[in-house]
Amino acid sequence: MPITLRTLCLVNLGVFLTTMTLAQSVKRPREYGIRFGVLPTGPLNAITDVAGVRVGQVTVQQGASVRTGVTAILPHTGNLFQQKSPAAIYIGNGFGKLTGYSQVEELGTLETPIVLTNTLSVPTATDALIDYTLRQPGNEQVRSVNPVVGETNDGFLNDVRGRHITKQHVLTAIQEAKTGPVAEGNVGAGTGTVCFGFKGGIGTSSRKLPSSLGGYTVGVLVQTNFGGVLQIAGMPVGVELGKYSFKENLDGSCMMVVLTDAPLDARNLKRLAKRAFMGLAKTGGIASNGSGDYVIAVSTAYQLPHDSKTSLDTLALLRNDNTSALFMAAIEATEEAIVNSLFAAKTTVGDQGHQVDALPVPRVFDWLKKAGQTR
Repeated sequence: MPITLRTLCLVNLGVFLTTMTLAQSVKRPREYGIRFGVLPTGPLNAITDVAGVRVGQVTVQQGASVRTGVTAILPHTGNLFQQKSPAAIYIGNGFGKLTGYSQVEELGTLETPIVLTNTLSVPTATDALIDYTLRQPGNEQVRSVNPVVGETNDGFLNDVRGRHITKQHVLTAIQEAKTGPVAEGNVGAGTGTVCFGFKGGIGTSSRKLPSSLGGYTVGVLVQTNFGGVLQIAGMPVGVELGKYSFKENLDGSCMMVVLTDAPLDARNLKRLAKRAFMGLAKTGGIASNGSGDYVIAVSTAYQLPHDSKTSLDTLALLRNDNTSALFMAAIEATEEAIVNSLFAAKTTVGDQGHQVDALPVPRVFDWLKKAGQTR
């Protein structure tokens, strides 16, 4: 496929802003005839199929040892603090450094962009989100901010102790966030990640429900950095390739962000988030002891004002009986987003000469084709 890539060189050492005009440089699994579930995708098969959602990514590569970055997700174009989005967070396994969890759990709202980065850069990203919020017009009297920052540890390929992410990297990712195609693989917060023993990264997918089921869209973005026994289209690819947990030392984390335009409150968003974790399980992830597996689910269907002249919120919310199709959409989109991250990622050499090879896509495709798992 043709590539239209616009990058902004931030410094001469190799820090790049990956904009949303990037088309996929490699074939995605669907282009090989691999299918995930039964629901149709959105036009882009990306989290940005949910109207108004924007994604920005900064990729930081310096010398031989820095392989890291930032990915920012914004659910709507307004002032996120003044017009909060309903949200929920589900913890699949809590060996992680996610900030902002307790207030989202307590109040059911998101008031900043969601930022993903590496483990030791969470405080920097948090500080940047505070700066971003305090500087926005209309927030001059704000005295409390709940930044939401997730992470995975990219310390095998990246000099994570060097803490090379700056506040400007985070602010640039937010400021340059756009709708449209989303870059996958070795970009943003996925630059230095490892998944199932292969090069992981950023992946995304979506599902568009038919009108008979509400016509809603569910979009997912993942930062893959975890282990297990890789499965694609229900087939034990990790076994076939001889690379899986307990045969090799595979561990790590996965951040999953789920956006939907369905009118859900925080309670049903928590239920939706739990289903995304089921999508991770379908790829063979095991949520190991050392894994930080979190799902952040947000609805774009409405906002909750920070200040209001009324003491009551009057909302039209989807009934419990009508949520099942959304649950299935989250499972399918999460599964596909994870596999998309593997197909897009490229072999990487990083800190201390460590090398992580890309998934051998031609071999995987040939094996799945012989097994009758492609169309």
